[in-house]
Amino acid sequence: MAEVLVLVDHAGGQVRKPTLELLTIARRLGEPAAVIAGDAVPDAVATLGAYGATKIYRASSADLVDYLVVPQAELLAQLVAQVSPAAVLIVSSAEGKEVAARLAVKIGSGLITDAVDVQAADGGGVVTTQSVFAGSYAVTATVTEGTPVVTVKPNSAAPEQSPADASEVAVDFTASDAAKSARITATAPREKTGRPELTEAAIVVSGGRGTAGDFTPVEAFADSLGAAVGASRAAVDAGWYPHASQVGQTGKQVSPQLYVACGISGAIQHRAGMQTSKTIVAVNKDEEAPIFELVDFGVVGDLFTVLPQATAAVEASKN
Repeated sequence: MAEVLVLVDHAGGQVRKPTLELLTIARRLGEPAAVIAGDAVPDAVATLGAYGATKIYRASSADLVDYLVVPQAELLAQLVAQVSPAAVLIVSSAEGKEVAARLAVKIGSGLITDAVDVQAADGGGVVTTQSVFAGSYAVTATVTEGTPVVTVKPNSAAPEQSPADASEVAVDFTASDAAKSARITATAPREKTGRPELTEAAIVVSGGRGTAGDFTPVEAFADSLGAAVGASRAAVDAGWYPHASQVGQTGKQVSPQLYVACGISGAIQHRAGMQTSKTIVAVNKDEEAPIFELVDFGVVGDLFTVLPQATAAVEASKN
């Protein structure tokens, strides 16, 4: 059975949840093989092996830390040439999509981005599902040339453990001179909020123009659910919430199990970033708001009245 390479998404020495989702998907296609680029990840063998990784390729070259994404693409291209994998799976983040695009060019293969499902195709290869045109259509696609390179949106699969006897393989890697044209000169840790990462969260609560700049009830409700907090472009453009929290076509695309839109009208720009959520709930005092055309459950009411009651009910259920 051919290997399926999974580029490990990690930060602060911790394997992030989307990687475990990719390993779960990889088991449908072949033998999962994780690729760790750059910084060390303690307990990687135990963590990745628990989710089915039979092999862990580790390249600890400083080139993978000191420079931008090009060295990662070169590392993956090197491994593709060595092991001829059935596919390469990468988390569909901004960085992941750039790595994937560069890799596809280097190995002369087809590329599919933002997949929400990946399955083995009859006769070999992979078949993917994408949500396109602001979620209006679901498209199935396959790669017809070379090794399939696929980026997968977080929350596209539930991580499922399948313990494997993982072995670690050290990879010698040196980036080309061309890959060193953009060097990272400084980094700073993101300020921690205690909430999950927006693109990885199982629950997202977002606020829009209806908050009038006061996200207090939105944040309180999100915290009661252990959710991430998002914002519409209108709220971000008004300076009410950080740009890093914007959900939409020009912001981040999320696909949580539950998405709660508070005071958001539902413009196509916002819908493009959250329409693939499994369950959508809206709170808006305008009963004709476009968002209600999309939701599974809608509440017509003032978010400043509805959300505190919902927060109280959630907290009461915990006691």
